[in-house]
Amino acid sequence: MSVRDILVVGAGPAGLATAIAAKQANLDCLVIEKGALVNSLQHFPVNMVFFTSPELLEIGGLPFVTPHEKPTRFEALNYYRRVVDTFDLEIAFDEEVLAVYPDQVGSKPEQGLTAETRSTRGVRRVLHGRTLVLGTGCYDRPNLIGVPGEDLPHVSHYYTEAHGFYRKRVVVVGGKNSAAETALDLFRSGVSVTLVHRRSRLADTIKYWVKPDIENRIKEGSIAARFDTRVVEIRPTSVVLESADGRDEIPADAVFLLTGYVADTELLSQAGVRFDDRSFVPEYDRTTFETNVPGLFVVGSVVSGRQRGEVFIENGRFHGQQVVSVICERLAGVAAR
Repeated sequence: MSVRDILVVGAGPAGLATAIAAKQANLDCLVIEKGALVNSLQHFPVNMVFFTSPELLEIGGLPFVTPHEKPTRFEALNYYRRVVDTFDLEIAFDEEVLAVYPDQVGSKPEQGLTAETRSTRGVRRVLHGRTLVLGTGCYDRPNLIGVPGEDLPHVSHYYTEAHGFYRKRVVVVGGKNSAAETALDLFRSGVSVTLVHRRSRLADTIKYWVKPDIENRIKEGSIAARFDTRVVEIRPTSVVLESADGRDEIPADAVFLLTGYVADTELLSQAGVRFDDRSFVPEYDRTTFETNVPGLFVVGSVVSGRQRGEVFIENGRFHGQQVVSVICERLAGVAAR
């Protein structure tokens, strides 16, 4: 039976940073990714510009070179491909981890963990690791609003580009960066946009160059805005809204529910990781990033549960270095016995 030193689940920036640290420590590491490289970034809006500067997206000490003050999605995808090639990381793409569990009952670190996987072509296999690092992020699991019609085909929790909605009526739900940028992009592409937000104003955390733009478009009436309003039902050609003034119905050819994303706790929960009932933050050591399941570590935004404002690429990229240093000490101790 082949046993890796580290199995990394997720080929996002945090998972890649972990794999780089493992490579530099001469550990046998395999990254397992259910989609494409940095799968979440691939599904970001095509014209997205990051809020941060390029050096704060760097991993493994590899420079992120760009002529722009703020890097674009396209540049980030380019950069992370270069990272993988530079460090010659071993990644299994299009392979989903279905289950993770300890190899044996007990708490000895050398016992290891097992991961059961399935590829997009239906091929299943079982992988074994002395340790396992989970960095699955949160973008794959939208924060559902729980209203009738949320699953209709013209409703989406993700936005890519505007062209297909030219001269259509689109409702955008949300009040943070994603909603603001989507509304602006749609408006500038000839779309009739209504922005719906349950609070009285847009979030203060919106990118500083986006916030005055969206506020001015709302003020001049180019983008309709409904504040202190919530969606209560989505119908095939309309959206039912509710506010202090009562309920009304507005036409909609498409609806974007950009209300955030939450970490998927199912895989960790099946493995025996405990969670806070309200925040969904996993039980883990803040120094080592090891969960209550021995040998199972968490990195990146998955550690923040529903508290999405705490972990981003900028700080999550450092988790892997700490995890690998802990694993190196542990494996060295096992080898010395």
